[in-house]
Amino acid sequence: MIITYFGKQFFKIGQGDMVLAFNPVSKSSKTGISAHFGTDIALQTTNHPDYNGIEQLSHGEREPFVITGPGDYEIKEIFIKGVLSEANIADPARDGIKKKYINTIYLFTLDNISIAFLGALGDAELSKDSREAVNSPDILFIPIGGKGLLDAKNAAKLASSFESKLIIPMDYDESALKAFLKEMGEEKAEVVDKLTLKKKDLDEKEGEVVVLKTS
Repeated sequence: MIITYFGKQFFKIGQGDMVLAFNPVSKSSKTGISAHFGTDIALQTTNHPDYNGIEQLSHGEREPFVITGPGDYEIKEIFIKGVLSEANIADPARDGIKKKYINTIYLFTLDNISIAFLGALGDAELSKDSREAVNSPDILFIPIGGKGLLDAKNAAKLASSFESKLIIPMDYDESALKAFLKEMGEEKAEVVDKLTLKKKDLDEKEGEVVVLKTS
């Protein structure tokens, strides 16, 4: 499994010939983040320009199977569960006034590694059903930058409660990252360009934070 990060919550996960992508940044986003490639599965947690650029994930004959909300899905022998939650994000169409959005938490297993992608989660108080669904994944992708999403303190508290083996922060600036790493006691967290993992690599890990550089 190879994980690549482009910024905000835009990730690519490759496993053999299979490519999944999460929350591609759209051309109408003001972030300036741009990446365009073909995927097999495209997952969007939140219908906001920073996360809904599904058009960026087609290339040549490669058109993704698109998932944009809660439900149970099976694509190419991968089972994906989408669990309902909420986001509270600045709306670019309303001069940055915060607006409530539906957010979907995605849960799936790839190469025997269980993954939870929390998306644009804004509230650390998950419902009992959501918490049970997330359970204790091997890898947890969690927003930490505040501004309507989880801030560093709440993100650290929630991340610790899931007892994941590996925690990947996303959607942050430098000050939020510094605060999160301090809260987690991981000031010397590994910083990598890409993350290459096999199941056995996770056996000895417990709540370890890895920071991915943006590509």
